[in-house]
Amino acid sequence: MTLNDQLSLIERLRRESGESEWLEFKHDYYEPQLIGEYLSALANSACISGKNVGYLVFGINDSTHEVVGTQFDPITAKKGNQNLLLWLSLGLQPNVGFEYEIVEHPDGTVVIFKVNAAWDRPVRFYGTAYIRVGSSKTQLSNHPEKERVIWTRRTDWSGLICERVSFDDLDLVAIRKAREQFIIKHPGQASECAQWDNTTFLNKAKLAIHGDLTNAALLLLGKPESATLLSPAVAKISWILKDSQNRELDYEHFGPPFILNVDRVLNRIRNLTLRTLPSGTLFPQEISQYDPWVIREALHNCIAHQDYGLRGRIEIVETPENVILTNVGSFLPGDVRTVIQQDAPLEIYRNPFLAEAMVNLNMIDTQGGGIKRMFQAQIRRYFPLPDYDLSNNERVIVKIPGSILDEQYTRILMERSHLDIQNVMMLDKIQKRIPITREDHRELKALGLVEGRYPNIFIAGSIAELTGQTARHIRERGFDDQYYMDLILALLKEHEPQTRREIDNLLIDKLPEVMSETQKKNKIHNLLSELVRRRRIQNRGPKNKPTWVLTEESRE
Repeated sequence: MTLNDQLSLIERLRRESGESEWLEFKHDYYEPQLIGEYLSALANSACISGKNVGYLVFGINDSTHEVVGTQFDPITAKKGNQNLLLWLSLGLQPNVGFEYEIVEHPDGTVVIFKVNAAWDRPVRFYGTAYIRVGSSKTQLSNHPEKERVIWTRRTDWSGLICERVSFDDLDLVAIRKAREQFIIKHPGQASECAQWDNTTFLNKAKLAIHGDLTNAALLLLGKPESATLLSPAVAKISWILKDSQNRELDYEHFGPPFILNVDRVLNRIRNLTLRTLPSGTLFPQEISQYDPWVIREALHNCIAHQDYGLRGRIEIVETPENVILTNVGSFLPGDVRTVIQQDAPLEIYRNPFLAEAMVNLNMIDTQGGGIKRMFQAQIRRYFPLPDYDLSNNERVIVKIPGSILDEQYTRILMERSHLDIQNVMMLDKIQKRIPITREDHRELKALGLVEGRYPNIFIAGSIAELTGQTARHIRERGFDDQYYMDLILALLKEHEPQTRREIDNLLIDKLPEVMSETQKKNKIHNLLSELVRRRRIQNRGPKNKPTWVLTEESRE
């Protein structure tokens, strides 16, 4: 900024009301922690106020708005031994970016901090989010209604005009591919599309606005070198091949144009042929490890829902048994179950402009049905369902299994084809020993599909018998208590005394597989206590080292 621009900005800020929650004036006092808190508060307040930036200004009286000057120098200031500006930058998460100006005003030095507004999530400073309420700074957690506003007010980065970009930055092959896909999606406009020039086409496809190219246009159609024009956002897909020991064997990075490079990414994925034995037949069936449509859909979702403001890469990690896709940014629908059960369109999109463009280019479905069809595709192939890991609010991880869990699992899906997709999802999780909710457990138990006490649940005996899993069912269910107590008594009749360690060794492997080691030991403790209560055994050792023997009644 020129000096005249700086002075004009100061005058404009001075004219603002003292109740402007996106603006804070300070005289000469500064303390590093407070500056960071104010940057967080102003970024969040700017978002709520509909402003692009918030301002923290030193050298102006907060009450009178008079320029009084400041001795504060952000360049030389320190936090401990660390540069203040670096320390502030490291503390802001997500790092929305801030700038500073040192202005030599006629009435004294003015320092202006300009912080970008929060973008789809609160800005925190070393873990805590702040907000301005009137003229006061407070923690955002005290005002949940304001926090909700931040989560729902979002700047669509994908729809922003990309400055300094021209049609020369677009890949002609990618444009041609986009036209082909547009016609597939909109066959009724085929003849019109053939007559459109590139500017008109890109406007119609929602990649340009009045002829100006957007970030979405560069992502999908830009030349490889155009990725730098999106900085600080990162436009990159990384394919990584790993072995069963998680060692990296190969990798390749792909940038724009994504409309072409999605196919190149998919070509790197090895899609081996598996042999399965469908139920009711003696002849094996050959089937590919992955349904290409499923992988493509998952990757398109990563592109559409990536939080490009977090500056992360989309990753595809291929292992011998899975393809794991990761994109940064939270899962906006909240949970996968909602998407599977509801056919209604999503209420919130991270990149609505990009999403609409990808719909027009036949890449995704805005109705949110793509994920549901991914699950249905795996079911038709008798493969385990995709696993969504949403434990980290900053990323979404989806694992596409590339191997049949076991023959019995295949038969469950085939024989129980009348089950709805949600119940199949839950059975799939139980097979893979993935925890399910209490609500899901109650539903499956009411249908007679599972047994056991939550969280130690397993496939019901009726299903186990149907699928030839009776042995596994017994291992998971275990036997009744009397069976285990008889084993303890038999051991003591043959060899006494016995330590708790020896009794544990006898029973641990025979107890239900769904129980943890701790649960198994607690179970053995309860069995011993019951035998003592029945006067069948007694402890002759010290409390910290029990030694078990039969009682006289048991010897008779």
